[in-house]
Amino acid sequence: MNYKVAVIPGDGIGPEIITEARKVLDKIGEKYGHTFEYQELLMGGCSIDAYGEPLTDETLEKARASDSVLLGAVGGDVGKSGWYELPPDKRPEAGLLKIRKGLGLYANIRPAVLFDELSGACPLKEDITNGGFDFVVMRELTGGLYFGERKTIEENGIMKAIDTLTYDENEIRRIARWGFDVAMKRNKKVCSVDKANVLDSSRLWRKVVKEVSEEYPEVELSDMLVDNCAMQIVRDPKQFDVILTENMFGDILSDEASMVTGSIGMLSSASLGATKLGLYEPSHGSAPDIAGQDKANPLATILSAAMMLRYSFDLEKEADAIEDAVKQVLKEGYRTGDIMDNGKTLVGTKQMGDLVAAHIK
Repeated sequence: MNYKVAVIPGDGIGPEIITEARKVLDKIGEKYGHTFEYQELLMGGCSIDAYGEPLTDETLEKARASDSVLLGAVGGDVGKSGWYELPPDKRPEAGLLKIRKGLGLYANIRPAVLFDELSGACPLKEDITNGGFDFVVMRELTGGLYFGERKTIEENGIMKAIDTLTYDENEIRRIARWGFDVAMKRNKKVCSVDKANVLDSSRLWRKVVKEVSEEYPEVELSDMLVDNCAMQIVRDPKQFDVILTENMFGDILSDEASMVTGSIGMLSSASLGATKLGLYEPSHGSAPDIAGQDKANPLATILSAAMMLRYSFDLEKEADAIEDAVKQVLKEGYRTGDIMDNGKTLVGTKQMGDLVAAHIK
């Protein structure tokens, strides 16, 4: 099969880590008989330098015409780049908001995986993390409190701020279906997280998720209040498979989940919508302080490429092959600086990419 991939290297370490992800994808193509056709696009600070804006309409159209989008990182040093002297809608990160909206991406998947080989980096007790854990946070991305009506007014001489939390049943239903679809590719368990003991929006959320669950009889559904979920992630993360939740809760819980893995340099993510076209990117930033020094960890981007194979292209075996290769490289003791430990072998960005590609089976 031939797949058209829009590649956005971006800023900072973005071009370096994207190079290694492409290296691994090409090895997958060689081993499994696929062809990946790449089109490089500009977004972020590099697009500001070239075109005066973080994402042009022409670039967005090219991304929309692809089968999927693989992103490195955008942004730079706030004090040095000059990009952050521009209005907010002209800064590098505004390109991210524009491409998510332009591609209709309303579902964010953030895996939280503790590789057994990196258990020492986890802040939780060893008896909790022994054997590792693997769950994902499925976050609704375009509704809720962040996108509701907001205003600040003065009332009787006192300033008052108002933010509106709104969801309709269609918004809930479409993200719920993504959650159950992802669970079908994993361990067939969905934990729907809300605040139904207080919020009307959460009571509607729970009702609609229950309705959707009836379309997926193989998937086990449970409900959990968000405050309890925050505690359970640190008490027993192994209990989770797919955590399905709304925008603000997902924002908070996915950051908590990333912390308990111990290394943000290992965390992939995907933003998806109504079609197979998705945006795949590492969860870390552009790290301008180490850009061009062969120090960046490319594994989050490589694992994001594996997510692209799984969710946009339905290439399960190929995605497994990348994830297995990453595990094997870690098992053999190779580490970039951010995950380095005593007795391990320090490697750079390029060598890490070479090692993962060489372990593709």
